[in-house]
Amino acid sequence: MPTNQENRATAEQVIAAVAASPAATLLATDFDGTLSLIVDDPDAAVPLPGAAQVLQSLASSLGELAVISGRPVEFLVDRLSGQLSSADQRTAGLSAADQGAADQPIADKPGLPESLTLVGLYGLQQIRHGVRSDHPEAEAWPERVAALAATAETKGPAGMRVELKGLSITLHYRGQPQLFDQVEQYARELAATSGLVARTARMSVELHPPIDVDKGTVLLSLAQQLAGPVIFLGDDVGDLPAFDALDTLSASGLQVFKILALSEESDDELLRRADLILDGPPAMVALLFQIQAAILEASKNR
Repeated sequence: MPTNQENRATAEQVIAAVAASPAATLLATDFDGTLSLIVDDPDAAVPLPGAAQVLQSLASSLGELAVISGRPVEFLVDRLSGQLSSADQRTAGLSAADQGAADQPIADKPGLPESLTLVGLYGLQQIRHGVRSDHPEAEAWPERVAALAATAETKGPAGMRVELKGLSITLHYRGQPQLFDQVEQYARELAATSGLVARTARMSVELHPPIDVDKGTVLLSLAQQLAGPVIFLGDDVGDLPAFDALDTLSASGLQVFKILALSEESDDELLRRADLILDGPPAMVALLFQIQAAILEASKNR
């Protein structure tokens, strides 16, 4: 595992860069393993306490704030709007008082700010400026994807979990690492016969329509009108295209920071390429709070 001495940047440098030019900043983050802990049941994943609130606060201060995930956008809205069930709140570690406040009906709670961009399924879905849209090439795929998911449920390796995400499928083997080879092979076979594209993810394999979008293409699009810095927070191999995009932006002269949430499953290439490595999702959320505080302090001095 790398140590802090191997980092090419410090948290203080990231914070200072954003505080100096918040309106020119693009800050993007993954969800699972970055804002939330990795859990055995994907449906049980919730943001760490304070994560949704700090995102909502930062959204009005930055040039662009985006959550870019392999999850459907509806999942992101549900998790980041603050409307969690009591069981989910206990899982996330919320206090009893916070649970009571969060149990209010959604109509009585503020919605997500329109300035917070949510990108789902690696760019196939998004909500930006309050408008929900799907990639124009995606409309032909939902029925075919659903049929393939049903096939995988009945014919896939025993113990594999199938997660249908509307426009994509995730084949999970979390908790059963011995299934790695079987799930990888099965996913490749499905991809070959269906036309979908297989992507290795964290203890899973994902099947996506053959549409040229990923976290990297999303970042490049969002960064077009901003002078930087551009910052991305991620944790797994699905974030490598985002790291590629930041390298491209850096070559064009923008200041960039590739930030990795460290875990026992951290990919070697991510470890090698990250500018800053932090100790898991709690440290990521803490960094967001530090950025928020620095922006507020800087605004007082202007």
